[in-house]
Amino acid sequence: MDEASLKSVLQTLATAVAVADPESWEIRFENARFFEWFPPDGEVDAPLPARLSALDVERAQARLEEDRPYSFETTAGTGARARSVAADLRSCELDGRPFVLVECRDVTKQREAEYLLDSYSKMVEQNTRELQREKERVEKLLLNIMPRAVYEEMRDVGATSPQRFDEATVLMLDFVGFTSMTVSREPSQLITELNDIFTAFDRIVELFNCERMKTIGDAYMAVAGLPDPSPDHAQSIARVALRMRRYLERRNESHREQWLCRIGIHSGPVIGSIVGVQKYVYDIFGPGVNLASRLESLAEPLQIVISEETYRLVRDAFSCGELGEHEVKGFGSRHLYSLDSELRARP
Repeated sequence: MDEASLKSVLQTLATAVAVADPESWEIRFENARFFEWFPPDGEVDAPLPARLSALDVERAQARLEEDRPYSFETTAGTGARARSVAADLRSCELDGRPFVLVECRDVTKQREAEYLLDSYSKMVEQNTRELQREKERVEKLLLNIMPRAVYEEMRDVGATSPQRFDEATVLMLDFVGFTSMTVSREPSQLITELNDIFTAFDRIVELFNCERMKTIGDAYMAVAGLPDPSPDHAQSIARVALRMRRYLERRNESHREQWLCRIGIHSGPVIGSIVGVQKYVYDIFGPGVNLASRLESLAEPLQIVISEETYRLVRDAFSCGELGEHEVKGFGSRHLYSLDSELRARP
């Protein structure tokens, strides 16, 4: 069986499978199930121990050097979608080279059956923990619709005031061909995949101290520079955008269905405020938000288009390409650039 056929077979397995380098722990191959259960958290090229947080590297290496398997249990997913996973690591050879084969099995039902045998006292403890988790869930839901500083002000004072932020950078993203995907794809599967992607984006945004503002259908908005000022707001959003694109590239390598995004970025003043009374939401307004949206619509698939204002703030730390003058609806002729990569700092 050739390599392509072998990979095709592995993609159909109900178990999660990955192959890693025994020295660097770099993941050389993973099937779709492994990517779904253990997605990259911020750094999309993270090695195996970063993807499997419960992996004890030293114990694993000692077992593998003795040509013995190493087994442990971990959890994949969060909340209602969390699952118990049994992981087995063993040494193998492919084309004469040593590798580490990782196999993960869903043992959720087995653990649920064991849980039913717990005593009544443990059930009481579980109820107490559930109450605490519910309290944390409510807070988390509120933090999903407004920045922490705004949430704390509203919690302590009962109201918030609109604020102008003169130094901010806005990112707008949407997916190519999403409308046709809603017609051709099974709805629950499509929404599950979109939720997984947006969850990964949220982690990347949080990693660089930015704020996810909102999602509208397949559109995603993030901002840096508010509610707390940041001198590196443009560079933070640039790093977020590059990692979002890299995440989708890595995901597409492991999945049959391809997700291609367009991203627009602009730096300038915005106004932030809570709107609504019963179903309120924190939102940002201003020409800068509209311009970021216009730039996103001008981008090619997997391209990041930035305004000249953003370019001036990131050009010393990032590689950018000239896109020339473009007519932007509502903004006239604008000189645009593409954000290509981050420059490596000199030692």
